[in-house]
Amino acid sequence: MHNHEFVNIYDEVFETIKELKGDVIETHIKRLKELDKLIPPSAMFFCITNTTKRSFEFVSKNFSYATGLDRKKMEDEGMTYWWSRYHPDEASIWLKVLSELMEFTLAEIPQEDRKRVSYIWNYSIKNSKDEYLNVTQHTTPMYFDDEGKPVIGLAHYSVTGSGDRIPMKSTALILNANDEYETIYYKNYSQHLLENKYSHRERDILRLLSLGHSTSEIAKKLFISEHTVHTHRKNILAKTDCQNITELVAKCIRDGLL
Repeated sequence: MHNHEFVNIYDEVFETIKELKGDVIETHIKRLKELDKLIPPSAMFFCITNTTKRSFEFVSKNFSYATGLDRKKMEDEGMTYWWSRYHPDEASIWLKVLSELMEFTLAEIPQEDRKRVSYIWNYSIKNSKDEYLNVTQHTTPMYFDDEGKPVIGLAHYSVTGSGDRIPMKSTALILNANDEYETIYYKNYSQHLLENKYSHRERDILRLLSLGHSTSEIAKKLFISEHTVHTHRKNILAKTDCQNITELVAKCIRDGLL
């Protein structure tokens, strides 16, 4: 896909009637800069994204540590530069991911609930050594346009290193009354893993199990009974060759399913 085609399709997805100016997020950037000074080097970095300008309003210092790429170039050239590093086999799929997430958001999530939703997707980025790295992006919208489209977001990126590319997938999660995320959308775009084996509720339980929560804690967080949690655990194991939950969680983490 040529770069101008990529940009055109992206603009169609995020077309908006309201451009948010820099002063809207100035306070956030100031706080993030102060926080960034305290964060040690790691393979994780964060940005403030602006879809109306296809720009990064802020890029944290660990961007260069995680990717070997020029942080100033990322800030100056914005998303066009970042997209130029995408794996060529994934660019069109990534646009499909964003388009379908936006369609789901506008059609299925009431406008008043969108501020409680976070989105996760993944792709591959070419680093300074021309090696492709697996990147998982977790974006939380900060501001919306007049139609309720998210246009400013806080994006957190985890770089998991080179090697085999993990299946491309997308997830939308919403915070419940216990400040616990619940899955409301999931899709796997891998040609090798077209079947979505687990339900949204099963994914939430798997994620909480991987964080070390007990059955009773999970039940309270998700507003369900302990019996329901036990039933989901049994059903999850029945869908796999794993002998126990520990083995299953390890497998899901390796496969990039959590």
